[in-house]
Amino acid sequence: MPEPSTTETTATAQLQDSPKGTVEREFTVQERGQFQLVLRRFMQHRLAVASLILLIVIVLLAYVGGWLWKYGPEDITPDNSEAPSLAHPFGTDAVGKDMLAQVLRGTQISLQISVLVAIFSTVVGTIWGAVAGYYRGWIDTVLMRIADLVLTLPLLAVAAVLGHNAGGSWWLIAVVIAGLYWAYVSRVARGVVLSLREKEFIEAARALGAGDGRIIFRHLVPNALGSVIVNATILVSIGILLETALSFLGFGVRPPDTSLGLLVSSAQTAVDTRPWLFYFPGLFIILIALTINFIGDGLRDAFDPQQTKVRA
Repeated sequence: MPEPSTTETTATAQLQDSPKGTVEREFTVQERGQFQLVLRRFMQHRLAVASLILLIVIVLLAYVGGWLWKYGPEDITPDNSEAPSLAHPFGTDAVGKDMLAQVLRGTQISLQISVLVAIFSTVVGTIWGAVAGYYRGWIDTVLMRIADLVLTLPLLAVAAVLGHNAGGSWWLIAVVIAGLYWAYVSRVARGVVLSLREKEFIEAARALGAGDGRIIFRHLVPNALGSVIVNATILVSIGILLETALSFLGFGVRPPDTSLGLLVSSAQTAVDTRPWLFYFPGLFIILIALTINFIGDGLRDAFDPQQTKVRA
């Protein structure tokens, strides 16, 4: 069952210090809730915290900075193929478009795709795996064989074909990628649920008359969230890298919209002559992928199943 909220217990000890009387002292021990423990462990992971701060800066830069910047991604300036300068920090392309505005717009689209991939894959995969792990038997066999079939598909090739048919729409690209990655989450969720379904709190819930749906969604899924959240962060990184690969191959986001992968693809022929067109969007891809991976490492340590609720 979900762990109780943080409570405060008080112990009173009477210490005899003289024949004339007693001195009463009150000791307060605060019991930390699961969320507090997870947050405390995460904050102790300095690289994960630094990565989280950097990722927040990138997100703010993409959405707030793009709105405040004087140029839009489609604005054409008289400065053609200009190197990075104060007027154009990331330079301009061959037709005079400001690269900072395009990189910020591309970051928005790439982040939206990766986050949607993580949410869709996590929700579908968690429910799929939880149902399979709870019922076991033939239901487990059927559901997991379907997941295994999805896992055997060549992801990049299938995503390229489906992405090409999606017409370059960013949210359809996200659905295509998520439709190929939910099976990974389902296997993780199934493994956690298999270890939880025989626990005492599940037996108590059955004895109290809780139905299967309540047990799965009220007790099993919340207790599996630690592993699921860690995998969700990894899926964000996978989503942005796969979107980059698809756009680079011409099967992802298409003009007039843009993404970091599409910007890298468009600049591949200008690496030697105008390297800023290639390196700036590539740098943002690397930063986003690295920060999310480090955040995932921090969450993995924070949700360490060997750690139990302690008093401090």
